[in-house]
Amino acid sequence: MAGLRSAVARLRRQLAAHPAEFRDRDVAEEELAALADLAAGDHPDIPRLRRSLLLVAGAIGSVSALGPGVRELREAVDLFGPAPRG
Repeated sequence: MAGLRSAVARLRRQLAAHPAEFRDRDVAEEELAALADLAAGDHPDIPRLRRSLLLVAGAIGSVSALGPGVRELREAVDLFGPAPRG
């Protein structure tokens, strides 16, 4: 959980400091806030974590300066187990 909290906090700071405005910035900020709430608990909802990760990646994945933070967030979410196959 500590790794997830750290990754979320770091990406939130990076996004807040990023000067460029882009269309889905609000989506990314909202989902990072949701991830912070999930990470604050003891037993996160894994499907919800993965959904938020996908929304964050979709919203800011094309912003190269934020790429390392998104990758760190994905790695933190992956620690909770592999994505379900469907």
